[in-house]
Parts: sequence; C-alpha cells; structure tokens
Amino acid sequence: MDKELLVRTLEEKALEIRKDVITTCYRSAAAHLGGALSLCDVAVALYYHYLRYDPKNYRAEDRDRLILSKGHSGCLLYNIFADLGLYTFEDVYNGYNKVEGAFGQHPNRLYLPMFEASTGSLGHGLSIAFGTAMALRSDGSDSRVFCITGDGELDEGSNWEAMMSAANYELSNLFLIVDRNHLQGCRPTEETVRLESLEEKFRAFNWDVVSFDGNDMSQIVDVLEALPPREPKARRKPLALISNTVKGKGVDFMENNPIYHVAALNEETYTRAMESLNRIEVSR
Repeated sequence: MDKELLVRTLEEKALEIRKDVITTCYRSAAAHLGGALSLCDVAVALYYHYLRYDPKNYRAEDRDRLILSKGHSGCLLYNIFADLGLYTFEDVYNGYNKVEGAFGQHPNRLYLPMFEASTGSLGHGLSIAFGTAMALRSDGSDSRVFCITGDGELDEGSNWEAMMSAANYELSNLFLIVDRNHLQGCRPTEETVRLESLEEKFRAFNWDVVSFDGNDMSQIVDVLEALPPREPKARRKPLALISNTVKGKGVDFMENNPIYHVAALNEETYTRAMESLNRIEVSR
C-alpha cells in the first residue's frame, strides 16, 4: 500500500473510531473523552497497520505488546477492539461505566484479557513495559513493546525509574509514546509540574527522542515506518516518541477544553460533537 492510500485509510478509520468513542461515552454518561480523542490517530495507526497483532489470536506469543499506561483512555481501546471483532459494540454500550460491567473507565485485564495490563493507577505502565521488554529479549523474541503514557502522568517518579533502567539495559525493543496534549486533569501540565524541555529530559536519561504531530496521520506514518528494525538481541537506546496532540481533537468545542477530561455528554453536546466530526474531511 502506498503512503497516500495508507494515510487516507487510517484517517477514515480514526474518524470512525472517534464517532464510536463519542457514542459510547454519550450512551454511558461517562467521562475521559479529551484524552481518548487526542490519542486516537496514533492508536489507530498502531492497531490497524503497525502492530504485529492478530485480533483472532490476541495472546499469540509473537505479538507486539501495547500497554496503555494512561488507562483513563481505555474507552478508545474498547471501541478499537470492538471494531476489530473481539466483542460487540453493544457489549461496550451495555457494560461501559456500569457497576457490574466489564468495561470500567480504566481497563481491567481480569475482565478483558486482550489488554496487556490493568492500568489507570498512573505511572505504572512504563515499569510493566520495561519488565515485559526485558523478558522478551531474554527469550530471544523480536516482539516490540509499546507503552503509551499521558504527559501529566510523567509527574510520577516511577516513570523516570523505568526510564533509567531501560536506558541502562539498552532495551531497543521498548518504545514509549507520550500523548503530549499539554493538559492533565483540568489544568495545563506546565501549570502543574513543568515538563519542558521534555526532549532534553529524555536525552539526559540516555533515550533517543522523536517529536511529531500526533494528530497528523502523514507524520505518524513517517515516524512508525522509521522505527528501528526488529533485532532480538540488539542493544540500543530505547526510543521515546513525543506525540504532540490536541486534547479533544476533532470536536471543535472540546479541543483544548480541560473540562472534557471529566465532563459527560448530554443530548445537545452529543449532537454538536457528531456534527463537528461530520465536518472533517480526510486526505484526498
């Protein structure tokens, strides 16, 4: 598939998944929309093209692992997995944000084994990814491990301990994706605990760094195409991918609006959100 066709295909899928996320959150009166929408383009590129992942055999030993450390964006992966056929959208609608439902606002692997880890206690995902990458290399596997964190999540010290360890052991099979939407909870990251310069911090921890527009599918494709080759025993610096995004991307009144970390949708805002998404045109 040439790049132009691939980008268009992934953009169309990302738009479809955004609509699914909006519908799920509306029908479930659930929150955490903003971070799911900012991450959508990268997650779609991974699950629909770049991960070595078979939804019909999602526990295959040779699969790539994706650990969603920012578990409050679980709704995004719930809808991707439904679209991939692991369960139905009705399962998600009926179970999301329900007391006895399997689809909590943070994913629980005991109920949903297609998730690599139960996450949402922020800061733990990268440590899990580090251990997973170490084990895979020890086994001689060429599988890759991707960990997606939020930017505000980097306030947690356990991330930096994992970064030091990953650099020390030169885990070339570990890729950290930071969803850098500049908002955490209901305020900007730089007003909470300053992260900049994030690139310089990663380099100081002996990581390689790539920064890109995480809502531009063409740039995402370029970055993922350029990942280092699969070499089971290779020792290189781990790679941090800083995905600069807009929280609430795709819905005009949600973009950069911190309230949509926690706000749910009513009938009026649901209609407005779908109208905004329907105005989006993918690349031609």
